[in-house]
Amino acid sequence: MTPYQSAWSVEWCCLMNRRQTTGGSVRTAVKNGTCLGTGNVKSPVIGGRNAMRWRWSSMKRTKTPNQPKPTVILTGDWHLREDAPLCRTDDFWETQWRKVRFVRELQEKYRCPVIHSGDLFNHWKPSPYLLTKTMENLPSNFWTVLGNHDLPQNSMELWERSGVAVLEKAGMVKIINGCHWGTGKPNVEQHSVKTPNGQSILVWHTMAWTGEKPPWPGCADPEALRLLRRTKGPDLILTGHNHQPFVVKDRGRVLVNPGSLTRQTADQIDFRPRVYLWSEETNNAIAVFIPIDVDGVKAVSRVHLEVEEQRNERVDAFIQKLDMDWSSEVSFRRNLEKFFNKNTTPAKVESMVWESLEDV
Repeated sequence: MTPYQSAWSVEWCCLMNRRQTTGGSVRTAVKNGTCLGTGNVKSPVIGGRNAMRWRWSSMKRTKTPNQPKPTVILTGDWHLREDAPLCRTDDFWETQWRKVRFVRELQEKYRCPVIHSGDLFNHWKPSPYLLTKTMENLPSNFWTVLGNHDLPQNSMELWERSGVAVLEKAGMVKIINGCHWGTGKPNVEQHSVKTPNGQSILVWHTMAWTGEKPPWPGCADPEALRLLRRTKGPDLILTGHNHQPFVVKDRGRVLVNPGSLTRQTADQIDFRPRVYLWSEETNNAIAVFIPIDVDGVKAVSRVHLEVEEQRNERVDAFIQKLDMDWSSEVSFRRNLEKFFNKNTTPAKVESMVWESLEDV
């Protein structure tokens, strides 16, 4: 597909009256439910029935016939981190930046915004080193809502202490007003953003799922199709929090959950990370799979789980052997010594027991 020959500007305009007024601070904007603007652009105050719209710069656009030109790149749940997940056997630090750079190159190719559905960082307080590397590799024209991992104590009131707030102050990201983690049911008219042709997008960090049964027993979060149907108005809903990708369509509307950018748990061993190219012309999202190196195919392992299972089995076996008639007149350590002298216990199990007591 031929890249766009035009770009999104970071200027917001008022949909109803196209009149701009200078907005307050980011804190005031969040508190008052108004539009969030960043950088050198003054933030228009948008409320009531007004929506938000990006202004599209008028430049020549070209596309390959029969292929829709992407309006935005959809992604989410990057969970950038300095440490490596237990399941990873590769150089995870370098792996995550290769994937970030892939998205950046995709953005440079199509010259369209990247919209992220929350949890940019794995912890709300990234190290200065992680922040620096993020600034070096992050795509331009990057928009996001705040996920639970982005927020101190999962609280919007504390969001300015977060790493994402640092990136926003530095002009590296733009924060979309509204549907952050834990903010409840969105006000669709206030929280949707508008594309140049008038399509509306709602970005929401909330749990949605697909399949015959919920992702865990007692899950009260709605199934994705139900969420799409009951959230009337937006042409596109972009969700985050669920690390499994899916696309749900209903009556010309679509919900996209991109999944995570990297594989960070053992149950994702067969997962293929991806982003989606969404076109406002068709309201269709096309998956673009992020390359995995040959060595990266085996970068996710279940060995740590197997080791933990074996450890638990040994500990369980040890507990079952414990004499229930231990003397209450002697210390717990003395009772353990008596048990070890009386029973044949694997040296590894005995060592783990004594080590655990040292931590008490």
